[in-house]
Amino acid sequence: MLRRLAISAAVVLLVAGAAAVAIPLSLAHEPPVAICLSEPATFPQAGIAGWEGEQLENAATIMQTASALGFGRDGQILGVMTAMGESSLRNIDYGDWETSGFTNPDGSRTTSIGLFQQQEWWGSVEQRMDPATAATLFYERLARVPDWQALEPSLAIHRVQINLDPTYYTRYQADAIAVVDALSAPC
Repeated sequence: MLRRLAISAAVVLLVAGAAAVAIPLSLAHEPPVAICLSEPATFPQAGIAGWEGEQLENAATIMQTASALGFGRDGQILGVMTAMGESSLRNIDYGDWETSGFTNPDGSRTTSIGLFQQQEWWGSVEQRMDPATAATLFYERLARVPDWQALEPSLAIHRVQINLDPTYYTRYQADAIAVVDALSAPC
């Protein structure tokens, strides 16, 4: 049973029975730190759902690009899911050929690079390596998928990315939702 609460400028003193506990006032009333989508310095050092630093910055770029193109939360989640699955949210200058020897269906080398692992027919190297432009290329194609909002998220992404496994991106859905929701909080 709490008997008394004494507050000084530096210490909160809680007295319960015979025991008293001193808590520094700075810890007792520490305000939550706001996360601002446009300010990477506000992103949690510990990350969100295991994604951190540059990965969260790239997720933020994808989300901002989606918003600028008129896509809401659902579209943002699809973009972040895609980049999680394709590049672990890292803007990499290599792809499936270099890492696994994968080829295109016609036997030619893949030319996948960037956050979305887009091949050369998506755009120039500069376009595919620029996170905002690569996201724009993704969203332009997603917009052309009929009723993409009604599809399972991984299937909608598959219609854009044409992955071997249409359900591949499902494993990233919970993480993408966590990242999008955390970065969408008012700041």
